[in-house]
Amino acid sequence: MKIALFATCIVDAMIPSAAIATTRLLRRLGHEVTFPAGQGCCGQMHINSGYFADVVPVVRNHVKAFEGAEYIVAPSGSCVASARHQQAMVARRAGDSGLEQAAVDTGERTYELSQFLVDVLGITNAAELGSYFPHSVTYHPSCHGKRLLRLGDRQVDLVRSVEGIEFTELPDAAECCGFGGTFSFKNPDVSGAMAEAKIANIERSGADICTGGDASCLFHLEGAMLKRGVDKHALHFAEILASTKEQPWSI
Repeated sequence: MKIALFATCIVDAMIPSAAIATTRLLRRLGHEVTFPAGQGCCGQMHINSGYFADVVPVVRNHVKAFEGAEYIVAPSGSCVASARHQQAMVARRAGDSGLEQAAVDTGERTYELSQFLVDVLGITNAAELGSYFPHSVTYHPSCHGKRLLRLGDRQVDLVRSVEGIEFTELPDAAECCGFGGTFSFKNPDVSGAMAEAKIANIERSGADICTGGDASCLFHLEGAMLKRGVDKHALHFAEILASTKEQPWSI
């Protein structure tokens, strides 16, 4: 298959290792992965903040960048949720039916990584990926992935099945980590308190690593743990799946 990597802004700028792991994983499975150079922001934060008119050019750029791609895969549930559920709405509000249809078409070809692995490729066990990760891990399900994309247990089931992993459940896993895009900037005290609660639960889990599928949540938690001197790490689940005995992923 020909797959266009939708890296997303925060992955590209802050956690490029998640995009590298996604590419390595898909190429290991025998697929051709390209990186459309024209891609930029999906517009999620603009939309969530109500800047509907301002984000129209962003949506237009996004659909143009991925025009003609057979499949579009991203290591980010929140950005895929925006492409699938928000971009067409923006175009419709702007009265641009052509852009709306293009956004619908692009959204239908866009998948979060675990969606693509499970729903398109039929991979439900990390043994099929050759994954090996001998570390203690817990899992935080992001709000967008859980509620808007309805990923269910796709991500965590793949993580649980990795050879060598010591998996522990995260107490109150469904609770938000406090990032929420611009929410963390507009409400830093509340966001910080939510991160504190999540970090306390990560410590209660006993795991050394907290994984998940949204770089924004993981970046938020990693920063909060570093600030508080907590000896734990946040790591994208793509990096765990990409790790093998022959090519172990460094933490």
